[in-house]
Amino acid sequence: MKKLVLVYFASILITVTVQAQDLSKLYNSVIPTVVTISVEGKEVITDASTMSKALVSTAALGSGVVISDKGEIMTAAHVIAAADKVTVTFINGEEVPAQVVTNNQDADVALIKLVWIPKGMKVAPLGNSDNVRIGEEVMIIGAPLGLDRSMSAGHISGRMADDISDNFTKTEFFQTDASINHGNSGGPMFNMKGEVVGIVSFILSQSGGFEGIGFAVTSNVAKNELMGKQPFWFGITFEPISGAVAQVFNLPQEMGLMVQKVAANSPAEIAGIRPGIFDMTLEGNNLLVGGDIILKVGNFDISPTMDQNAFRNEIASTQPGSSIPVKVLRGGNVIDLIVIAPVK
Repeated sequence: MKKLVLVYFASILITVTVQAQDLSKLYNSVIPTVVTISVEGKEVITDASTMSKALVSTAALGSGVVISDKGEIMTAAHVIAAADKVTVTFINGEEVPAQVVTNNQDADVALIKLVWIPKGMKVAPLGNSDNVRIGEEVMIIGAPLGLDRSMSAGHISGRMADDISDNFTKTEFFQTDASINHGNSGGPMFNMKGEVVGIVSFILSQSGGFEGIGFAVTSNVAKNELMGKQPFWFGITFEPISGAVAQVFNLPQEMGLMVQKVAANSPAEIAGIRPGIFDMTLEGNNLLVGGDIILKVGNFDISPTMDQNAFRNEIASTQPGSSIPVKVLRGGNVIDLIVIAPVK
């Protein structure tokens, strides 16, 4: 019996060693495609006691993955939200500025593009997330708490569609027990073939730290939202409001988009769209209020039944330099603004 026990533990040791070697080999093969993303921006802060306002600089850190030889990088939308400046750092330490191409805030995915292509840049293949099964092993690489190119491994523990989003866009996420912390956002989730099957999005936590439940946007959703014909980046973040919250702000319609932040020199800022300036908590949601609430973009009224595909196609078909009318609610008055599509 004693001999059998020794053989049993030896077999476990061999299995663990092989798995570690496989993960190490996979890590070394994909790590050149993973980048760290540094973001700079500005935010209006209001002192509630004096009602004085101050413009302060903000900084954020996230991760991303190179997905084309054109220097296109997938990341999370919340990483580059209303960014004034985006800098991408490669494994060799080279820093390259990047521009936001497009994003989808509801699906939490974004595409940025390098201003120039660094020598020796590597590209990660995109996998078919429909083929991923619960229980499969995955690897996540990013910059948790600023620790560049850290790896965590785990499994797909679930697949979530729509029910953890605001339903403004069709979404799908992988649930995983692979460790995710601040700085991992936007980083790639790889399968054991070295294919990107997800983009890290968020965690569920009571403590504020990782508790074994993290989520990554599936690669197929990311491809559908970011590749091909893309709506241009307006340069805003927003929160959809409807129901009782919409009534609080006297919306003249069922739903609107409450502007939270506006990036400097973006099409939205040039058009005169105003961000929120006061912190408020409504129905458990933290909002920046006091800015514009978007009611209509182009020919589309903002509503729960809005045809997302038609809206996306119209914005994506807008010619550079063309104008798009935007209707906003500001201080109780409906105002018409014009957003100019950027010339690439």
